[in-house]
Amino acid sequence: MTIATPVKMGTYSCEDVVFLLKDLSDIKLEDSSDNRERQIQSGGHYSESLPIEYQPPEKYVDLFWNTLHEYKQKVALCVGIAAEQIFKQKGRNTILVSLARAGTPIGILMKRYLKLRYGVSLPHYSISIIRDRGIDENAIHYIRENHPEGNFQFVDGWTGKGAISIELTKACIEYEQKYGVRLDDTLAVLADPGFCTTLFGTREDFLIPSACLNSTVSGLVSRTVLNEKYITKDDFHGAKFYKELINEDVSNEFINLITNEFPRITEEAVKASLQRDKEVLKTGFLGMEDVKKIQLEFNVESTHFIKPGVGETTRVLLRRIPWKILMRDASSPFVQHILMLAEEKGVEVVEYPELNYLCCGIIKSVKEKDK
Repeated sequence: MTIATPVKMGTYSCEDVVFLLKDLSDIKLEDSSDNRERQIQSGGHYSESLPIEYQPPEKYVDLFWNTLHEYKQKVALCVGIAAEQIFKQKGRNTILVSLARAGTPIGILMKRYLKLRYGVSLPHYSISIIRDRGIDENAIHYIRENHPEGNFQFVDGWTGKGAISIELTKACIEYEQKYGVRLDDTLAVLADPGFCTTLFGTREDFLIPSACLNSTVSGLVSRTVLNEKYITKDDFHGAKFYKELINEDVSNEFINLITNEFPRITEEAVKASLQRDKEVLKTGFLGMEDVKKIQLEFNVESTHFIKPGVGETTRVLLRRIPWKILMRDASSPFVQHILMLAEEKGVEVVEYPELNYLCCGIIKSVKEKDK
C-alpha cells in the first residue's frame, strides 16, 4: 500500500501538530460565496472549492481579543476537563487526531495540557473528515503504521447538530469493515451543546474564540478539500497554506495565551473530571430536535441549511450566504461578534427564546434568488 507522507504546513510548530494534508497552495480553489452557494445547492460538494477567506474589520478583531482575554480561563478549563478524561481512558498510548481545521487548535491545547500535567508528549495529527465523503483513510493508514500500539482519540472544537459526529461513526464502521481495525469514534470537544458526545469540556453553548476567525487562528491552513482534479487515491485530502496572511496570523498567540492559564485551572479540571465519572452521560443529539422544529417553522428546504450553536452560526456568517440568525439571548457576551457580523452583512436577527442553543444560523436558498 502506498502511503502519502506529510509536508510541513501552516504556522504551528511540528512539536504541536503534524498536518496529514496535501498542500494545494498553488491552486486557485477560492470562489465567491454566491457562486459556491449556487454550486453546493445545485448538487456540487462544499469540499471541492474554498470560500474566499474573510478578513474582518479592526473592530471585529478587537472584539476577538477582548472576548479571548475575558474567557481564556474558561477555555483552558474546558480543555483541561476533556484532556483529563482522555488520559484517564486511554493513557500514554493516546494519539490525538484532530479533525481539521476547527479541531486543530483544540488538539494542540490538549497536547500542551497533558504535557504540563503528566509530562507526556502525545503524538498529535490533524486530518480531514468531510460530511458525506468520510474520513481520510490514507491519513489513518499513516498514523497506524507509525503508531501500531496507539489508541486513537479524535478531537474537534464543538458540536452543532452532530453531522460530523455521525460522519465519524460511519467512517469508523466502514474502516473496520474494510481493514478489520476498530477505531474509537468518541469525539472529544470543548463544547457539546448538541449532546452529541460523552467526552466534552462543557455542554454550554459558549464562544470558543478560535471559531471567531478563519485560518488566522488555525495556523493559516484552509478548510480541507477533496477534489478529484487535485487529489488522487494515494494522496491525503488537501488544504491550502495562506502564507500571504502571515502578518495577520494570531494562531500561536491564541495557543500560548490559553496554555498560560493551565496552572490556574488544573485543580478544578481534575475535580470536574472526577465528578464526570460519577455522571451517567447521554447523547441524544438534542440539536436535531431544534433543527427539525426550525425547518418546519421557517419552511427551510434542507436541514443542511440550519446551523445551530455559536460556532456554527459564526461559520454561516463568515463563509456562506446567511438568510436569518435566530437568537435566544442577544445580551450574551458569546454572541456579540455574531450581531456585529449580521449588521455588517445586513442579515436579519430574529428573537427566538425557545432555542436549546444561544443562536442558530439559517443559510439562504439561492434557488429562490435565481428564479
